[in-house]
Amino acid sequence: MNIIFKRDTWQEIYYSLRNNRLRTFLTMIGVGWGMFLYVSLLGAANGMENGFNKLFSGFATNSVFLWPQTTNIPYDGFAKGRKMDLHLKDIDFLQRKIPEIDYISPQSSRGNFGTSGEQISRNGLKNTYMITGDYPVGNKISKKKLLFGRYINDADIRDKKNVIVIGEEIYKNLFDAKKNEDPIGKSVNLKGVFFKVIGVFRVSRNGGMENDHSAYIPFSTYAGLYNEGDKVGFLAIVGKPNAEAAVIETKVKDELKKVNHVSPEDTNAFGSFNLAKEFKKVTGFLTGMQLLTITVGTLTILAGVIAISNILLITVKERTKEIGIRRALGAKPAEVRNQILLESVVITLSSGLLGFLSGIFLLIILNIATMNNDSFPFSNPRVDYGNVFAAMGIMIFLGLLIGLIPAQRAVKIRPIEALRTE
Repeated sequence: MNIIFKRDTWQEIYYSLRNNRLRTFLTMIGVGWGMFLYVSLLGAANGMENGFNKLFSGFATNSVFLWPQTTNIPYDGFAKGRKMDLHLKDIDFLQRKIPEIDYISPQSSRGNFGTSGEQISRNGLKNTYMITGDYPVGNKISKKKLLFGRYINDADIRDKKNVIVIGEEIYKNLFDAKKNEDPIGKSVNLKGVFFKVIGVFRVSRNGGMENDHSAYIPFSTYAGLYNEGDKVGFLAIVGKPNAEAAVIETKVKDELKKVNHVSPEDTNAFGSFNLAKEFKKVTGFLTGMQLLTITVGTLTILAGVIAISNILLITVKERTKEIGIRRALGAKPAEVRNQILLESVVITLSSGLLGFLSGIFLLIILNIATMNNDSFPFSNPRVDYGNVFAAMGIMIFLGLLIGLIPAQRAVKIRPIEALRTE
Protein backbone atom coordinates (compact mmCIF):
# COMPACT_ATOMS: atom_id res chain seq x y z
CA MET A 1 0.00 0.00 0.00
CA ASN A 2 1.96 2.96 -1.37
CA ILE A 3 -0.53 5.31 0.24
CA ILE A 4 1.03 4.56 3.64
CA PHE A 5 4.32 6.10 2.52
CA LYS A 6 2.81 9.24 1.02
CA ARG A 7 3.34 12.41 3.00
CA ASP A 8 0.12 13.91 1.71
CA THR A 9 -1.87 11.03 3.17
CA TRP A 10 -0.53 11.58 6.66
CA GLN A 11 -1.02 15.33 6.36
CA GLU A 12 -4.68 14.81 5.46
CA ILE A 13 -5.16 12.45 8.41
CA TYR A 14 -3.47 14.94 10.72
CA TYR A 15 -5.61 17.88 9.57
CA SER A 16 -8.76 15.77 9.75
CA LEU A 17 -8.06 14.77 13.36
CA ARG A 18 -6.89 18.27 14.34
CA ASN A 19 -9.98 19.96 12.95
CA ASN A 20 -12.17 17.65 15.02
CA ARG A 21 -10.17 17.54 18.25
CA LEU A 22 -13.07 17.04 20.66
CA ARG A 23 -14.75 14.43 18.51
CA THR A 24 -11.48 12.57 18.01
CA PHE A 25 -10.65 12.71 21.71
CA LEU A 26 -14.07 11.41 22.76
CA THR A 27 -13.81 8.64 20.18
CA MET A 28 -10.38 7.60 21.41
CA ILE A 29 -11.60 7.41 25.01
CA GLY A 30 -13.75 4.37 24.23
CA VAL A 31 -10.93 2.22 22.83
CA GLY A 32 -8.36 3.61 25.27
CA TRP A 33 -10.62 2.90 28.24
CA GLY A 34 -11.15 -0.65 27.05
CA MET A 35 -7.40 -1.28 26.78
CA PHE A 36 -6.83 0.44 30.12
CA LEU A 37 -9.38 -1.85 31.78
CA TYR A 38 -7.91 -4.89 30.06
CA VAL A 39 -4.33 -4.16 31.17
CA SER A 40 -5.03 -2.83 34.67
CA LEU A 41 -7.63 -5.44 35.68
CA LEU A 42 -5.65 -8.33 34.22
CA GLY A 43 -2.51 -7.09 35.98
CA ALA A 44 -4.44 -6.65 39.25
CA ALA A 45 -5.85 -10.17 38.95
CA ASN A 46 -2.33 -11.52 38.43
CA GLY A 47 -1.17 -9.44 41.40
CA MET A 48 -3.83 -11.03 43.61
CA GLU A 49 -2.88 -14.49 42.32
CA ASN A 50 0.77 -13.81 43.15
CA GLY A 51 -0.29 -12.50 46.55
CA PHE A 52 -2.28 -15.63 47.38
CA ASN A 53 0.52 -17.85 46.09
CA LYS A 54 2.83 -15.94 48.42
CA LEU A 55 0.31 -16.35 51.24
CA PHE A 56 0.18 -20.11 50.76
CA SER A 57 3.86 -20.52 49.90
CA GLY A 58 5.43 -23.10 52.15
CA PHE A 59 2.07 -24.75 52.82
CA ALA A 60 1.15 -28.21 51.58
CA THR A 61 -2.09 -27.02 49.99
CA ASN A 62 -3.38 -30.52 49.22
CA SER A 63 -3.93 -31.19 52.91
CA VAL A 64 -6.60 -31.81 55.52
CA PHE A 65 -6.42 -30.99 59.23
CA LEU A 66 -8.34 -33.31 61.56
CA TRP A 67 -8.90 -33.24 65.33
CA PRO A 68 -10.98 -35.21 67.86
CA GLN A 69 -14.27 -33.93 69.29
CA THR A 70 -17.21 -35.68 71.00
CA THR A 71 -19.85 -38.02 69.61
CA ASN A 72 -23.42 -36.83 69.21
CA ILE A 73 -25.05 -40.18 68.41
CA PRO A 74 -25.15 -43.22 70.76
CA TYR A 75 -23.70 -46.28 69.03
CA ASP A 76 -22.62 -49.87 69.73
CA GLY A 77 -23.41 -49.60 73.45
CA PHE A 78 -21.68 -46.25 73.89
CA ALA A 79 -23.63 -43.16 74.97
CA LYS A 80 -23.43 -39.92 73.06
CA GLY A 81 -21.05 -37.23 74.31
CA ARG A 82 -18.09 -39.63 74.37
CA LYS A 83 -14.78 -37.81 73.97
CA MET A 84 -12.65 -38.96 71.06
CA ASP A 85 -8.85 -39.20 71.04
CA LEU A 86 -6.19 -39.49 68.36
CA HIS A 87 -3.03 -41.53 68.94
CA LEU A 88 0.32 -41.94 67.21
CA LYS A 89 -0.64 -45.49 66.22
CA ASP A 90 -3.48 -44.02 64.13
CA ILE A 91 -0.90 -42.63 61.70
CA ASP A 92 0.37 -46.04 60.52
CA PHE A 93 -3.19 -47.36 60.54
CA LEU A 94 -4.47 -44.60 58.26
CA GLN A 95 -1.51 -44.79 55.88
CA ARG A 96 -2.11 -48.54 55.47
CA LYS A 97 -5.83 -48.13 54.89
CA ILE A 98 -5.77 -45.08 52.61
CA PRO A 99 -3.21 -45.24 49.78
CA GLU A 100 -4.04 -41.68 48.64
CA ILE A 101 -2.24 -40.30 51.72
CA ASP A 102 1.30 -39.06 51.10
CA TYR A 103 2.30 -38.35 54.70
CA ILE A 104 0.81 -37.36 58.06
CA SER A 105 2.14 -34.88 60.58
CA PRO A 106 0.92 -35.24 64.19
CA GLN A 107 0.89 -32.17 66.44
CA SER A 108 -0.31 -31.20 69.90
CA SER A 109 -0.47 -27.70 71.28
CA ARG A 110 -1.34 -25.37 74.13
CA GLY A 111 -2.89 -22.07 73.17
CA ASN A 112 -4.87 -23.61 70.30
CA PHE A 113 -8.33 -25.18 69.93
CA GLY A 114 -9.64 -23.22 72.90
CA THR A 115 -6.79 -24.12 75.28
CA SER A 116 -4.73 -21.55 77.15
CA GLY A 117 -1.15 -20.87 76.13
CA GLU A 118 2.01 -21.36 78.16
CA GLN A 119 4.30 -18.83 79.77
CA ILE A 120 7.85 -18.51 78.43
CA SER A 121 10.34 -16.40 80.38
CA ARG A 122 13.94 -15.24 80.28
CA ASN A 123 15.85 -12.82 82.52
CA GLY A 124 12.66 -11.52 84.14
CA LEU A 125 10.90 -11.02 80.81
CA LYS A 126 7.87 -13.23 80.26
CA ASN A 127 4.68 -13.64 78.29
CA THR A 128 2.16 -16.31 77.30
CA TYR A 129 2.51 -17.98 73.91
CA MET A 130 1.22 -20.95 71.96
CA ILE A 131 3.39 -24.07 72.42
CA THR A 132 3.27 -26.90 69.87
CA GLY A 133 4.81 -30.35 69.98
CA ASP A 134 5.89 -31.23 66.46
CA TYR A 135 7.77 -33.69 64.29
CA PRO A 136 10.30 -32.71 61.57
CA VAL A 137 7.67 -33.59 58.97
CA GLY A 138 5.56 -30.73 60.33
CA ASN A 139 7.93 -28.32 58.58
CA LYS A 140 6.87 -29.88 55.27
CA ILE A 141 3.25 -29.04 55.99
CA SER A 142 4.07 -25.42 56.76
CA LYS A 143 7.58 -24.33 55.86
CA LYS A 144 9.06 -21.95 58.44
CA LYS A 145 11.27 -19.10 57.30
CA LEU A 146 14.19 -19.38 59.69
CA LEU A 147 15.98 -16.21 60.76
CA PHE A 148 18.37 -18.11 63.04
CA GLY A 149 19.33 -21.74 63.47
CA ARG A 150 17.35 -24.80 62.41
CA TYR A 151 14.08 -26.66 62.93
CA ILE A 152 13.40 -29.79 64.99
CA ASN A 153 15.13 -32.95 63.67
CA ASP A 154 14.83 -36.70 64.24
CA ALA A 155 17.54 -36.72 66.92
CA ASP A 156 15.56 -34.18 68.95
CA ILE A 157 12.53 -36.50 68.81
CA ARG A 158 14.46 -39.65 69.58
CA ASP A 159 16.36 -38.20 72.55
CA LYS A 160 13.42 -36.11 73.85
CA LYS A 161 15.63 -33.04 73.89
CA ASN A 162 14.65 -29.83 75.65
CA VAL A 163 15.07 -27.67 72.56
CA ILE A 164 12.75 -25.00 71.21
CA VAL A 165 12.13 -23.07 67.98
CA ILE A 166 10.59 -19.69 68.73
CA GLY A 167 8.65 -17.16 66.63
CA GLU A 168 10.08 -13.76 65.80
CA GLU A 169 7.84 -11.94 68.28
CA ILE A 170 9.03 -14.17 71.12
CA TYR A 171 12.60 -13.43 70.07
CA LYS A 172 11.90 -9.68 70.09
CA ASN A 173 10.29 -9.87 73.54
CA LEU A 174 12.94 -12.01 75.23
CA PHE A 175 16.15 -11.00 73.42
CA ASP A 176 17.81 -7.78 72.30
CA ALA A 177 16.56 -7.82 68.71
CA LYS A 178 17.71 -4.23 68.10
CA LYS A 179 21.31 -5.37 68.47
CA ASN A 180 20.55 -8.52 66.47
CA GLU A 181 21.40 -10.71 69.48
CA ASP A 182 22.08 -14.31 68.50
CA PRO A 183 19.66 -16.48 70.54
CA ILE A 184 21.00 -19.85 69.38
CA GLY A 185 22.21 -21.94 72.29
CA LYS A 186 20.67 -19.65 74.91
CA SER A 187 17.94 -20.86 77.23
CA VAL A 188 14.33 -19.88 77.96
CA ASN A 189 12.13 -21.16 80.76
CA LEU A 190 8.98 -23.16 79.90
CA LYS A 191 6.95 -24.72 82.76
CA GLY A 192 9.97 -24.51 85.04
CA VAL A 193 12.16 -26.36 82.54
CA PHE A 194 15.01 -24.75 80.63
CA PHE A 195 14.84 -25.16 76.85
CA LYS A 196 17.72 -24.35 74.53
CA VAL A 197 16.80 -22.17 71.57
CA ILE A 198 17.78 -23.86 68.30
CA GLY A 199 15.89 -21.64 65.83
CA VAL A 200 13.89 -18.47 65.27
CA PHE A 201 11.27 -18.31 62.52
CA ARG A 202 9.16 -15.63 60.87
CA VAL A 203 5.73 -15.90 59.28
CA SER A 204 4.11 -13.33 57.00
CA ARG A 205 1.57 -10.84 58.36
CA ASN A 206 -0.80 -11.46 55.45
CA GLY A 207 -3.32 -13.69 57.17
CA GLY A 208 -1.47 -16.99 57.09
CA MET A 209 -2.40 -20.01 59.20
CA GLU A 210 0.34 -19.40 61.76
CA ASN A 211 1.76 -16.55 63.78
CA ASP A 212 5.15 -15.81 65.24
CA HIS A 213 3.77 -15.61 68.79
CA SER A 214 4.22 -19.38 68.93
CA ALA A 215 7.00 -21.86 69.66
CA TYR A 216 7.73 -25.48 68.67
CA ILE A 217 9.32 -28.25 70.72
CA PRO A 218 9.88 -31.95 69.89
CA PHE A 219 6.63 -33.93 70.06
CA SER A 220 8.20 -36.51 72.38
CA THR A 221 9.33 -33.74 74.75
CA TYR A 222 5.87 -32.18 74.66
CA ALA A 223 4.22 -35.53 75.48
CA GLY A 224 6.47 -35.96 78.51
CA LEU A 225 6.07 -32.36 79.64
CA TYR A 226 2.28 -32.60 79.67
CA ASN A 227 2.04 -36.34 80.45
CA GLU A 228 -0.01 -37.08 77.34
CA GLY A 229 1.61 -40.35 76.30
CA ASP A 230 0.92 -41.06 72.62
CA LYS A 231 -2.14 -38.81 72.37
CA VAL A 232 -2.20 -36.40 69.43
CA GLY A 233 -3.96 -33.04 69.36
CA PHE A 234 -4.56 -33.03 65.61
CA LEU A 235 -3.31 -34.58 62.39
CA ALA A 236 -2.18 -32.72 59.29
CA ILE A 237 -2.79 -35.15 56.43
CA VAL A 238 -1.23 -34.46 53.01
CA GLY A 239 -2.55 -36.22 49.93
CA LYS A 240 -0.53 -37.42 46.98
CA PRO A 241 -0.33 -34.97 44.04
CA ASN A 242 -3.31 -36.36 42.11
CA ALA A 243 -5.41 -37.32 45.12
CA GLU A 244 -8.62 -35.49 46.02
CA ALA A 245 -8.37 -34.03 49.51
CA ALA A 246 -12.16 -34.31 49.96
CA VAL A 247 -11.97 -38.07 49.31
CA ILE A 248 -9.12 -38.42 51.81
CA GLU A 249 -11.05 -36.39 54.38
CA THR A 250 -14.09 -38.68 54.08
CA LYS A 251 -12.06 -41.90 54.14
CA VAL A 252 -10.03 -40.83 57.18
CA LYS A 253 -13.16 -40.03 59.18
CA ASP A 254 -14.83 -43.29 58.12
CA GLU A 255 -11.82 -45.39 59.16
CA LEU A 256 -11.48 -43.61 62.50
CA LYS A 257 -15.19 -44.06 63.19
CA LYS A 258 -14.91 -47.79 62.55
CA VAL A 259 -11.94 -48.32 64.84
CA ASN A 260 -13.44 -46.13 67.59
CA HIS A 261 -16.98 -47.61 67.42
CA VAL A 262 -18.59 -44.40 66.28
CA SER A 263 -21.80 -44.26 64.26
CA PRO A 264 -21.19 -43.74 60.52
CA GLU A 265 -23.85 -41.01 60.70
CA ASP A 266 -22.04 -39.10 63.44
CA THR A 267 -20.74 -35.82 62.02
CA ASN A 268 -19.37 -34.42 65.26
CA ALA A 269 -16.92 -37.08 66.43
CA PHE A 270 -14.05 -35.65 64.39
CA GLY A 271 -13.64 -32.09 63.19
CA SER A 272 -11.72 -31.19 60.08
CA PHE A 273 -10.54 -28.35 57.88
CA ASN A 274 -9.94 -28.98 54.18
CA LEU A 275 -7.20 -26.58 53.11
CA ALA A 276 -7.25 -27.93 49.55
CA LYS A 277 -10.95 -27.03 49.25
CA GLU A 278 -10.34 -23.48 50.43
CA PHE A 279 -7.33 -23.12 48.15
CA LYS A 280 -9.43 -24.25 45.16
CA LYS A 281 -12.02 -21.61 46.04
CA VAL A 282 -9.31 -18.95 45.93
CA THR A 283 -7.84 -20.17 42.62
CA GLY A 284 -11.33 -20.47 41.13
CA PHE A 285 -12.12 -16.92 42.18
CA LEU A 286 -8.89 -15.64 40.62
CA THR A 287 -9.54 -17.53 37.37
CA GLY A 288 -13.04 -16.05 37.26
CA MET A 289 -11.59 -12.57 37.77
CA GLN A 290 -9.21 -13.03 34.86
CA LEU A 291 -11.99 -14.28 32.55
CA LEU A 292 -14.23 -11.38 33.61
CA THR A 293 -11.38 -8.94 32.96
CA ILE A 294 -10.78 -10.29 29.46
CA THR A 295 -14.51 -10.22 28.68
CA VAL A 296 -15.09 -6.69 29.98
CA GLY A 297 -11.96 -5.33 28.30
CA THR A 298 -12.75 -6.98 24.96
CA LEU A 299 -16.37 -5.76 24.91
CA THR A 300 -15.29 -2.24 25.86
CA ILE A 301 -12.66 -2.21 23.10
CA LEU A 302 -15.26 -3.48 20.62
CA ALA A 303 -17.69 -0.74 21.65
CA GLY A 304 -14.94 1.83 21.18
CA VAL A 305 -14.03 0.52 17.72
CA ILE A 306 -17.69 0.68 16.67
CA ALA A 307 -17.76 4.29 17.87
CA ILE A 308 -14.77 4.99 15.63
CA SER A 309 -16.72 3.62 12.67
CA ASN A 310 -19.65 5.91 13.44
CA ILE A 311 -17.38 8.93 13.71
CA LEU A 312 -15.71 8.10 10.41
CA LEU A 313 -19.12 7.83 8.74
CA ILE A 314 -19.82 11.38 9.92
CA THR A 315 -16.37 12.43 8.70
CA VAL A 316 -16.98 10.92 5.28
CA LYS A 317 -20.28 12.77 5.00
CA GLU A 318 -18.61 16.05 6.00
CA ARG A 319 -15.83 15.48 3.48
CA THR A 320 -18.12 14.48 0.61
CA LYS A 321 -17.15 17.50 -1.51
CA GLU A 322 -13.45 16.97 -0.82
CA ILE A 323 -13.68 13.30 -1.78
CA GLY A 324 -15.58 14.24 -4.95
CA ILE A 325 -12.86 16.68 -5.96
CA ARG A 326 -10.18 14.03 -5.40
CA ARG A 327 -12.14 11.54 -7.48
CA ALA A 328 -12.60 14.16 -10.23
CA LEU A 329 -8.85 14.78 -10.24
CA GLY A 330 -8.20 11.09 -10.83
CA ALA A 331 -7.96 9.52 -7.37
CA LYS A 332 -8.67 5.82 -7.60
CA PRO A 333 -11.38 4.22 -5.41
CA ALA A 334 -8.68 2.13 -3.67
CA GLU A 335 -6.80 5.28 -2.65
CA VAL A 336 -9.90 6.80 -1.08
CA ARG A 337 -10.77 3.53 0.65
CA ASN A 338 -7.24 3.00 1.97
CA GLN A 339 -7.02 6.51 3.40
CA ILE A 340 -10.23 6.03 5.40
CA LEU A 341 -8.99 2.62 6.60
CA LEU A 342 -5.63 4.11 7.55
CA GLU A 343 -7.36 6.85 9.53
CA SER A 344 -9.38 4.19 11.38
CA VAL A 345 -6.21 2.24 12.22
CA VAL A 346 -4.38 5.37 13.40
CA ILE A 347 -7.19 6.31 15.79
CA THR A 348 -7.55 2.73 17.04
CA LEU A 349 -3.83 2.13 17.53
CA SER A 350 -3.23 5.51 19.21
CA SER A 351 -6.15 4.91 21.58
CA GLY A 352 -4.94 1.40 22.42
CA LEU A 353 -1.38 2.55 23.12
CA LEU A 354 -2.64 5.36 25.34
CA GLY A 355 -4.81 2.92 27.32
CA PHE A 356 -1.96 0.40 27.51
CA LEU A 357 0.54 2.93 28.87
CA SER A 358 -2.03 4.26 31.37
CA GLY A 359 -2.73 0.72 32.60
CA ILE A 360 0.98 -0.06 32.99
CA PHE A 361 1.49 3.20 34.89
CA LEU A 362 -1.33 2.28 37.29
CA LEU A 363 0.17 -1.18 37.87
CA ILE A 364 3.56 0.39 38.65
CA ILE A 365 1.92 2.63 41.26
CA LEU A 366 0.05 -0.34 42.77
CA ASN A 367 3.26 -2.37 42.90
CA ILE A 368 5.12 0.41 44.71
CA ALA A 369 2.21 0.95 47.14
CA THR A 370 1.95 -2.74 48.08
CA MET A 371 5.60 -3.77 47.83
CA ASN A 372 6.21 -3.84 51.59
CA ASN A 373 2.62 -4.38 52.71
CA ASP A 374 2.00 -7.94 53.92
CA SER A 375 -1.47 -7.14 55.27
CA PHE A 376 -3.07 -7.59 51.84
CA PRO A 377 -2.45 -10.57 49.50
CA PHE A 378 -1.16 -8.59 46.51
CA SER A 379 2.24 -8.89 44.88
CA ASN A 380 3.93 -8.03 41.59
CA PRO A 381 0.88 -7.04 39.47
CA ARG A 382 2.08 -7.90 35.98
CA VAL A 383 0.55 -8.58 32.58
CA ASP A 384 1.45 -11.11 29.96
CA TYR A 385 2.65 -8.92 27.09
CA GLY A 386 1.81 -11.72 24.68
CA ASN A 387 -1.87 -11.37 25.66
CA VAL A 388 -1.66 -7.57 25.40
CA PHE A 389 -0.09 -7.65 21.93
CA ALA A 390 -2.70 -10.20 20.85
CA ALA A 391 -5.40 -7.84 22.10
CA MET A 392 -3.75 -4.97 20.21
CA GLY A 393 -3.65 -7.08 17.05
CA ILE A 394 -7.32 -7.98 17.39
CA MET A 395 -8.10 -4.33 18.07
CA ILE A 396 -6.32 -3.20 14.90
CA PHE A 397 -8.05 -5.93 12.90
CA LEU A 398 -11.42 -4.78 14.24
CA GLY A 399 -10.46 -1.20 13.39
CA LEU A 400 -9.79 -2.26 9.79
CA LEU A 401 -12.95 -4.33 9.63
CA ILE A 402 -15.20 -1.65 11.08
CA GLY A 403 -13.40 1.00 8.99
CA LEU A 404 -14.55 -0.76 5.83
CA ILE A 405 -18.07 0.59 6.38
CA PRO A 406 -17.19 4.30 6.07
CA ALA A 407 -14.48 3.45 3.50
CA GLN A 408 -17.02 1.77 1.22
CA ARG A 409 -19.37 4.68 1.72
CA ALA A 410 -16.59 7.02 0.57
CA VAL A 411 -15.83 4.88 -2.50
CA LYS A 412 -19.47 4.96 -3.60
CA ILE A 413 -19.50 8.76 -3.72
CA ARG A 414 -19.78 9.90 -7.35
CA PRO A 415 -17.68 12.94 -8.24
CA ILE A 416 -20.51 14.81 -9.97
CA GLU A 417 -22.91 14.31 -7.04
CA ALA A 418 -20.23 15.24 -4.52
CA LEU A 419 -19.49 18.50 -6.33
CA ARG A 420 -23.16 19.46 -6.18
CA THR A 421 -23.20 18.99 -2.36
CA GLU A 422 -23.34 22.18 -0.31
